Amino acid sequence: MFRSPWFDARRDTAVRPDGSSGIYDHIVTTGSVTVLAVDDQGSVAVTRQWIYTHENTQWRLPAGRIEADDPGAEVTARRELLEETGISARDWRHLGTINCADSFTNHRDHAFFATGLRHGPSHLEPGEADLEVRLLPFDRALSLVIEGEMPHAGSAYALLLARTLGLG
Repeated sequence: MFRSPWFDARRDTAVRPDGSSGIYDHIVTTGSVTVLAVDDQGSVAVTRQWIYTHENTQWRLPAGRIEADDPGAEVTARRELLEETGISARDWRHLGTINCADSFTNHRDHAFFATGLRHGPSHLEPGEADLEVRLLPFDRALSLVIEGEMPHAGSAYALLLARTLGLG
């Protein structure tokens, strides 16, 4: 029905589990990544930025869209962390993948845990001019999730999963 560089809006004829058919409108995307980057002192790289679709400024972990030509989610994660924060990481671990808005889209967010951090200059895109980067203690970043100040699903998932796995 509609195609853009960001997503396709599709209308499919679907067969339901009971065998009946129906129309299913949905959004198809390449997905995204979220990076939980933790330094040697246990501080987490977080960003704060105006999010157009939610009409407010939000805390979140570094995150971004998987490009169609990216060979894998980890490549995207490395790029997004460097672009947004200027941080590169020596060690990477895939934490897991979370489905976002199942009845509306196939969108999946791949969460990564990055350590062995090195700091350098960021490479922000024009739409990220207002992006702020901060290093917060892990517990403070987690409290932003619990207090509703970090509503980004991938960020909440990564922080909560890392704590559950004993990584933070």
